Amino acid sequence: MAESAAHVLFTHAHPDDESCATGGAIARLLGEGHGVTVVTSTQGEQGKIAVPELQHLHVDEDDALGPERARELAGAMTALGVADHRYLGGQGRFRDSGRMGIPANDRPDAFWQADLDEAGLLMAAVIRELRPQAVVTYDPNGGYGHPDHIQTHRVTMRGIELAADPAAALDAPAWDVPLVYWTAVPRERIVAELTELATHAEELGLWVDPDPAEYPDGVHEDDEIDVEYDVSAFLDAKTAALDCHRTQLTVKGPYWVLASGRGMRIQDREWFIRVKGGRRTGTAYETDLLPPFSPTVSSDTSPAPTSTPAPAPESR
Repeated sequence: MAESAAHVLFTHAHPDDESCATGGAIARLLGEGHGVTVVTSTQGEQGKIAVPELQHLHVDEDDALGPERARELAGAMTALGVADHRYLGGQGRFRDSGRMGIPANDRPDAFWQADLDEAGLLMAAVIRELRPQAVVTYDPNGGYGHPDHIQTHRVTMRGIELAADPAAALDAPAWDVPLVYWTAVPRERIVAELTELATHAEELGLWVDPDPAEYPDGVHEDDEIDVEYDVSAFLDAKTAALDCHRTQLTVKGPYWVLASGRGMRIQDREWFIRVKGGRRTGTAYETDLLPPFSPTVSSDTSPAPTSTPAPAPESR
């Protein structure tokens, strides 16, 4: 890796989330010679299943979905070029909590039940080891209200705090991450795309939210978003990674369709809110996740933008 290369840590809740939300960014950063580590919180044991012949893996039957999704994730990591993937605390340490409000939320091993400081120290240990220039995670609502996404946000942000605290009970020296991002999608663009997609959803064999304007998943207003990251040159890698997650989704040309039948375009741009390291100053999006920086400069502590929490429409 070149001396000027940076390292970026991506934290995600389940297998497939890394490809859906940030697959293009991961592939582009690696393609440009930067280091990337992906940390996944759970194996996604509670997910819906898109493949009829694998329905027996569902939690209500064999309860064997986790290892299958782990195999899919390994394939997606290869497709994106990721050599450093980890499960938080080790594979199987935390279990998928399922969608909000179901009994699985209350299992002692569910990630939703994880002690914030204990899990935060696990994340902080990774941060201190890697000393990344940037960390990418979800917004406070976890993008769409899933307990594991919300908890991944909380644990990551706590891990960033603990990694920077010299008094934290960790072996490696403290590290203050210079740049922290939350994933996002711009409301105007997504609503326009879903509205257009709805006009031919039937012929594609998918469904679209009846009122795209109410679409809740990770949507933020334009002025909240700092970076629009062009991943068009890496769209093939992103699509190949999505295609690995066959229990969860189906790739249909330029679209990906969830087990529920809900479809969306595979985006050739990915969007991020920078909550540490300074907000954008102009009216236009910035275009780089790794602007010039010094690891020793103090970070911007201005309040992060917020969005109205929305209930989780489905479990992944």
